[in-house]
Formats: sequence, C-alpha cells, structure tokens
Amino acid sequence: MSTEHSNDFATCDLCDAHKNDTDGAFRVLPPVFRDYGGRPKFSGPVSTVKCFEDNSLVKAAVDSPGQGRVLVVDGGGSLRRALVGGNLAAAAARNGWAGLVVDGCVRDVAELAASDVGIRALALMPLPTEKRNEGQRDVPVQVQGVWVRPGDRLYADADGIVVMPAP
Repeated sequence: MSTEHSNDFATCDLCDAHKNDTDGAFRVLPPVFRDYGGRPKFSGPVSTVKCFEDNSLVKAAVDSPGQGRVLVVDGGGSLRRALVGGNLAAAAARNGWAGLVVDGCVRDVAELAASDVGIRALALMPLPTEKRNEGQRDVPVQVQGVWVRPGDRLYADADGIVVMPAP
C-alpha cells in the first residue's frame, strides 16, 4: 500500500478552497453515491473503466496492482446488474487499491463492508453481470454528468466526492 496518499483531507475544506474556481478543473460529484466499503475515507490518483453491465475490465483492474489508486467505474448508471461484489472488493483491498467509485450497482454488502477499501456506488443489486469482455480502460469517463479523467485526484469522505487534476 502506498503511504504517500494521506487521508488527511476534508472534502468540505477542498470545496471551500476551490469554491470560486471558474476553470472547471475542480469538480464535485452529485450526492447520489452510498458508502459500502470498509474504508469510509479515501483518496488517490484515478484509473478508469467504462463498461455497461459487464464487469470483465473491472475484475482485470482490481486484479492488478492498485498502488493507492482509485478505480472509477462508469457503469452508465445502470441499476440492473452489480459491477462489484465481495470477491472483487477483496481483490481490490489485497492489491492495494484505495477505493472504488461505481456509477452503477454493487452486491455482497456484508463482504464489501468487511473489505479494507473505500467503495461508493449508487445502489445494491444482487444480479451479477454478463461477462463479454466489453468496455474500455483508462479513458475519460462521465460519472453522473461529471468528467473524470485518468490521473485526476479523487477525494471521498462522509461529506462527498471531489475530483481535481493531479497536484
């Protein structure tokens, strides 16, 4: 686990510091995400997956070294299939991912809560995905209408989720 990514931040303080920015570099995700992971506060450089009801690339990502990064999954906001479950959350924790932000659903709520990784998602859905090996990795994605790019920094705590360019 990378120790350079400190959790000594507050999203409210970041918002106060950037509230008058007009260049669009500082972004706040809408307050639609629920906290499911064992780590309530997390931050790190962004890696992305864009997929729809197929978590093949999500699995490949969490099975690789996380190096303190946050995986942002653009699942198109689908509420029909779970893109992350207990096995993938355990793999993310084991491989050093700081967190997962899923614009879609997750499942295995008790296993997610027991994993040492931050997990934010829209809702719970017990149905798993189809495996078609479809999607894209490390491309700019839109999460609830907000652009998130690979290499951005994401900060998540009890108050919300903010994204900005790397410092």
